[in-house]
Amino acid sequence: MTDATTSSSSNDAERTVRPDAALSDDAVELFRRRGVGALAERMGIEILEMSAERAVGRMPVEGNTQPVGILHGGAHVVLAETLGSVAANVHAGAGRLAMGIELNASHSRSATTGWVTGTCTAVHLGRTLATHQVVMTDDDGRLLSTVRITNYLTDARG
Repeated sequence: MTDATTSSSSNDAERTVRPDAALSDDAVELFRRRGVGALAERMGIEILEMSAERAVGRMPVEGNTQPVGILHGGAHVVLAETLGSVAANVHAGAGRLAMGIELNASHSRSATTGWVTGTCTAVHLGRTLATHQVVMTDDDGRLLSTVRITNYLTDARG
């Protein structure tokens, strides 16, 4: 793993990847080429660790809530898809692209304050499919949701 400070990107990765993040060399290269995405930045997502096998990120509850004051279920999914899709793209490598084809989420508990941390682990890393499971926890380590995402891996076009 490489410290994120070795990346000299001028894209959204500078705002979403923490300077002290633990990144695989392939993740550093991916962030230089593509960044993380504008939605991740808008949601306040911070990447703490990234490789094809494991990714960790966090997101504030504040600003990502439903009208009743709890973290929006879609916000869980945005964090999970960010971590799983980027990890799958790291696995796919240069000249290849990972595209989400299936995602499911089971919500176990709500959050009203603090941060949500997603820990993404590879379930399967193949030539054409990559599947990751993302476990979301609150600041006290309590399970909030579990998300599984499968990405199709293909050659990049154009």
